[in-house]
Amino acid sequence: MKSKKQRKTLSSWLLKVNGWKIKNHIDLPKKCVICIAPHTSNWDFVWGNLFQKSMKMKSHFFIKKEWFRFPFSLIMKPLGGIPVDRSRKTSLTDQIAEKFSQFDEFQIAITPEGTRKFNPDWKRGFYYIAQKANVPIVLSYIDYKKKELGFGKLFFVKGKIEEELTEIKNFYKGITAKIPTNFAC
Repeated sequence: MKSKKQRKTLSSWLLKVNGWKIKNHIDLPKKCVICIAPHTSNWDFVWGNLFQKSMKMKSHFFIKKEWFRFPFSLIMKPLGGIPVDRSRKTSLTDQIAEKFSQFDEFQIAITPEGTRKFNPDWKRGFYYIAQKANVPIVLSYIDYKKKELGFGKLFFVKGKIEEELTEIKNFYKGITAKIPTNFAC
């Protein structure tokens, strides 16, 4: 099993050799919801995980339960995956918000679009989780045109969801998705 330092070195090298740069404008809080966009391709998962490892992070993420079937289950759980059954209407936001009180350090990465397809109506779960857990939202991005990954802004929920979602979406204007026609911000 590779050490954290070896994974960081390998991940950093893989990003660099593929032309990616890491641009962090903030320090990552120990507890936060990481809003990561755009999400238009499965490549976002690959680059995002390399970014996470190069930053020595251990964040979690939602992924549809189908990815937890063998052999993918051997990969998804160690990477921090949390299976989601999209057919059930359960209070996932409450369950995840509760996780924050159980750990000294807990970060969850969420793609607000909820799909790789074009979706102008972003899911609000990331917002509600941050609100219920009383933790900040970190606006994180993958820009394919600039080949940059990073944490761009720390956002504190104030409870004015429509205004704040507009502000969050505005942050992502000018960031280029892998499939630009599938990204609505």
